[in-house]
Amino acid sequence: MNSVKRLLRAALAGSAGLLAACGATLPADTPVSVVPRPESVIEGAGSFHLTADTRVSLPADAEGFDAAAEALDEALRPCFEAPLPRAGTPPARNAIRFERCDTLPAEAYRLEVTPAGIDIRAGDAAGAFYAVQTLRQLLPVDALNPGRRIRAVEIPAVAIDDRPALAYRGMMLDVARHFFSVEEVKRTLDLLALHKMNVFHWHLTDDQGWRIEINRYPDLTRIGSIRHRTLIGRDPGGEYDADCRYDETPYGGCYTQAEIREVVAYAVRRFITVIPEIEFPGHAVAALASYPWLSCTGEQYEVRQTWDIDDRVFCPGRETTFEFMEGVLEEVMELFPSTYIHIGGDECPTKMWEQCPQCRARMRREGISEPRGLQGYATARIERFLQQHGRHLIGWDEILEGGVTPTAIVMSWRGSEGGIRAARQGNRVVMSPTTHCYFDYYQTPDTQSEPLAWGGCLPVEQVYALDPYAGLTPGEQGYVLGVQANLWTEYIPDFSQAQYMLLPRLSALAEVGWSLDRKDFADYRQRVERLARRYDALGYRYASHLFQAPEPEGHR
Repeated sequence: MNSVKRLLRAALAGSAGLLAACGATLPADTPVSVVPRPESVIEGAGSFHLTADTRVSLPADAEGFDAAAEALDEALRPCFEAPLPRAGTPPARNAIRFERCDTLPAEAYRLEVTPAGIDIRAGDAAGAFYAVQTLRQLLPVDALNPGRRIRAVEIPAVAIDDRPALAYRGMMLDVARHFFSVEEVKRTLDLLALHKMNVFHWHLTDDQGWRIEINRYPDLTRIGSIRHRTLIGRDPGGEYDADCRYDETPYGGCYTQAEIREVVAYAVRRFITVIPEIEFPGHAVAALASYPWLSCTGEQYEVRQTWDIDDRVFCPGRETTFEFMEGVLEEVMELFPSTYIHIGGDECPTKMWEQCPQCRARMRREGISEPRGLQGYATARIERFLQQHGRHLIGWDEILEGGVTPTAIVMSWRGSEGGIRAARQGNRVVMSPTTHCYFDYYQTPDTQSEPLAWGGCLPVEQVYALDPYAGLTPGEQGYVLGVQANLWTEYIPDFSQAQYMLLPRLSALAEVGWSLDRKDFADYRQRVERLARRYDALGYRYASHLFQAPEPEGHR
């Protein structure tokens, strides 16, 4: 018997060597499994054999469809040495045919795979790009990192009709507390594209670091981008708390304007809008350390080294503060084509304003009765400035406290109550509540086995349970633009940890934004387990709690 086994193994080894020499065919992965969940999936018979000779045809009059074809080439790069050849006239067989379909809405697509080829019809270029993201998940997992010569890749026959439920599907990355390189930001954009998310909210300034080059104010990065040391362990609260321990190592980083443009261009090819956040009037210590005349006292500060809220904020009593902000925002608007500009507006103490002669004088001139009213005044001025330049202001839900115009977009983070209030008064809303969207929270109650995180517990099933329409009438629901995940990085020192905190929770929120009207957690769980194999092949780190089998009954 052993001799038979040896002969069989030798025969198999020989056939494997022959197969490798002539190229392998990677069999199709079945059943069809896509995240976020498509609107309709009808599986067919057979499969399409995609080869290096498969031609791609693009519509002549459809601007931007070439970005979808580039995304396809990128997905197939591990299999084939060169991009797929282009064809002027759509071939009848062995082809991937893109077509613009005016009856489909923006971002919608129909993907049909038959043994003869692949047809992608889309309402616009973004829809074609999302069809390619779906096609990526139809490729065999081995196609992402085959490690051998490939002759053909099988794709299962299927017809998929799909469109997003919400227009805004976003994620925020805080680079002020810990800095991430341009390549790491691009890798984050790739993650968003894979999950059909279309907004990257870039949190560029805070107390602990100013990360964007502003030519008019060079000290913002020369001074404000570097803190002299960083807190070790959890922040007990208070800059000079005796319990604080520090690493005594300077920490910094910033993006040149050329690098900002590079990231924005990279995002555009992935149909992602980059929204910058420039904090005002709170979270300002890095700016005040750079230019002390922006504060109420004019004192020289250091860039903040701990994570708690700071009383030292911009002085709205000084006219030079608004001259500074307008100068910064003029350069920001040159770099970012986004219609939306985020100014933060959250967690702004009024202690300094209460004691500031300039702020008290401003209150008297403007008829403001309470110091908190200065925030509303400051926000309204910045909003008018942005409107004059054809842009719209976004702020965290605290901007409601001072009163904003109906053109401002409110990002609801302190629960959903701010978003509900905003929608009822006619403001557009992005739902991003801590209860479902703060990915700096622990992913399991077993915090002892997890890396240090901000606190709280946000398992993937709770992310999936978000209903951005809860508490709103059908008419009010029309003001909800979408949803956003937030990754604050006080306790996330590197990109490996960032990936771990994002995945697989990002896929859950992506399904809320794309598939809100067809969510099914049990079905999602099966599909995301298959998606995790793709995370593995792409080299992403992720939390595996969702995929761990339950302990046997009676196990101790």
